[in-house]
Amino acid sequence: MNRSLPAKIKSGKRLSPAEGLALLRKGELLDLAALAREARFRHNPEQRATYVIDTNPNYTNICVNECSFCAFFRRPGDRDAYLLSRDELLRRFRAAAEKGATTVLLQGGINPAIPFSYFLELIEATRRALPGLHPHFFSPPEIIGMANSSGLAVEEVLESLWAAGLRTIPGGGAEILSDRVKALVSPRKGTSSRWLEVMRAAHRIGFRTTATMMFGHLEDDSEIIAHLEAIRLLQDEYGLRLLQDEYGGFRAFIPWSFKPANSPLGAKAGKTASPSRYLRILALSRIYLDNFPHLQASWFSEGKRTGQAALHFGADDLGGILLEENVHRAANFVNSIAEDELVALIHEAGFQAARRDTDYNILS
Repeated sequence: MNRSLPAKIKSGKRLSPAEGLALLRKGELLDLAALAREARFRHNPEQRATYVIDTNPNYTNICVNECSFCAFFRRPGDRDAYLLSRDELLRRFRAAAEKGATTVLLQGGINPAIPFSYFLELIEATRRALPGLHPHFFSPPEIIGMANSSGLAVEEVLESLWAAGLRTIPGGGAEILSDRVKALVSPRKGTSSRWLEVMRAAHRIGFRTTATMMFGHLEDDSEIIAHLEAIRLLQDEYGLRLLQDEYGGFRAFIPWSFKPANSPLGAKAGKTASPSRYLRILALSRIYLDNFPHLQASWFSEGKRTGQAALHFGADDLGGILLEENVHRAANFVNSIAEDELVALIHEAGFQAARRDTDYNILS
């Protein structure tokens, strides 16, 4: 690694893609941790780590994209294929809210049989029936699917979702923003530019979003950097609203490692990324994404101790309690935690625990 890089990072100057690649490949892990920790405290100077009480149900597992990394999807007519009614979803939302959830992260398969009105009515009903529960609904591939099935443009779909009451969108479906990789793992999902176009249009309207990355399968190091560069450039367009002196656009970046069980890709990719690989990519992300306010680690996908360690590798948030989760479960990856245990993990790591809402406002 170039000896001038640490000084450049400490001064807050932006890394080039070539410098990011050198840091990813050659940086000593603990040196990366120290640099990422400095960057973390530039963005979030408080000695605290946040979390949210949320739930993550899925309205359908029917999906025409049939991505090779996914163990969750089913084809129409499969014995265990489903589409949940609005009333069933509201029942699940209400049960989660009674347990303290403030956010519901809702995603599903790309199912062309679902009318666009289903999504609009669900948003409106959730807002009406559960005003204290924030609907964090529909990733970019789902929005593209709505546009394809309804005949509307993506921006028209987003404007309709906004009018129905949606204000934030999760960043799922990005995987790796490399068309080479997408052609291998998710050829029906569309190009990288398509995912970015949805997020660009969402930010233009006023949606607040997250960005994600699923690594540890067929990508190489340069494609990880290309992914970070693409979202950093998009964040430059809409990420800081100077009049309010607050971040719009992407609120957080959330990387996680591929879980290979029960998927066609698993046979090719083999084992998931190691904890040290995860921590390396997490630290590099905090350093590289200089215009992202938050970096979320995952006790859920990486394990509780790795999630705890991630707080010293640039992360300022440990994600959600996840009262319900089905996608990782389909890949035989099951992890759960109670709020007091998550708080204890944060305290043991040397941070104050703070419960937040979807927009990272502190609740308690």
